[in-house]
Amino acid sequence: MEEKKAKTQEIIETEIQMGTVHPAALEPYRVRFFVEDEIVKDAEVTIGVNHRGIERIMEGLPVEKANMLTEKICGICSNIHVWNSVRVAEIGLGVEIPDRALYLRIIVAELERLHSHFLFLAHGCEVLGHETFSMRVFYMRETIMELLHMIGGNRVQYGCSIIGGVRPRCDLDESKLIKITEGLDTTEKNLKEFADRFTRDTMLLSRVTGVGSIPQEQAIKLAVTGPSLRATGVKKDLRTEMFEYENFDFDIITQPDGDVKSNLLMRVLESFESIKILRQAIKNIPEGKVVDRSWEMVDTDIIKSYIEAPRGTLYHSYAIEDGRVRGSIVRTPSMANIGAMQYASIGSHITDAQLCIVQCDPCFTCSDRAVEVYDFDSHEKLDKSILQSNIL
Repeated sequence: MEEKKAKTQEIIETEIQMGTVHPAALEPYRVRFFVEDEIVKDAEVTIGVNHRGIERIMEGLPVEKANMLTEKICGICSNIHVWNSVRVAEIGLGVEIPDRALYLRIIVAELERLHSHFLFLAHGCEVLGHETFSMRVFYMRETIMELLHMIGGNRVQYGCSIIGGVRPRCDLDESKLIKITEGLDTTEKNLKEFADRFTRDTMLLSRVTGVGSIPQEQAIKLAVTGPSLRATGVKKDLRTEMFEYENFDFDIITQPDGDVKSNLLMRVLESFESIKILRQAIKNIPEGKVVDRSWEMVDTDIIKSYIEAPRGTLYHSYAIEDGRVRGSIVRTPSMANIGAMQYASIGSHITDAQLCIVQCDPCFTCSDRAVEVYDFDSHEKLDKSILQSNIL
């Protein structure tokens, strides 16, 4: 009788899969949740569906052509990739960047940060089932997308940064600066209204408060970066260490709890700071040329560059040999945040698990450069694990 009773109390683990494309988070990834009594006991995020081998393709390409290719890494943060790749060459070659070009780069970067944060907020509200909020944020984002289209001639890949500055076609005359200012006025007004309604919605806040919480110590241990790290209370923003931002006044936003609510509020509050930076750039943009072409191509050792992308620290590096790229490495913020997303979902109810996965604003297309490592002598996998080829 006791043996029969023991068998009825046996816990059975169930595996629930999401992906490779989830309807609420349109990214090429698969998540496996291992569930007991609807509580997630373990999780596994698998990427690689969209692996394109961009770093390998860059090998041996002329530097300027390789820089253009980095813009294809991501459709959401394309500008920050090409800026950082160009930055590598500029550091290695000792290129002097005109002041006006620096301001133009910041204008495009902060507009891109706004559209990225708005995209996350819109999809986050969609996952929450709040279609009205989702559509309102998409409407706000549309204003930013139109401004980016005006600057670069494209809504996705703007092609602004080149070695020595920005493309002359991306220069902004007085009329365009006025249009950007008007767009910021509209966006700031709509964002304030959204933030007010969002923070007053007790049902929505109760849905996200305490869900997927990551302690600060664990976030640091897992090498979390960007807004997701700042959502745990860590006051770390790489823009404060970039010489391009030294003339700009802005606050580093933090939140204390590291949960879904904190991550959502981070994007709202950081958007106000981006608007503040943009207003300063428009007001103080200096006159002068937008590109310096007096530099000469020389061979360099491996040069590294770190930059604050919308999702966190972005790393690019390569060497230059005979004017061509050698040993290109790109490390994206989402690669560092994947472990945090898995950790956040453990212990959550299965209905909250997807919230935990998307709270770090994952961009898996950026991160799809992982490789499986083999010992070719024995024809066996090493460690039977997927290793990221660009871990520092």
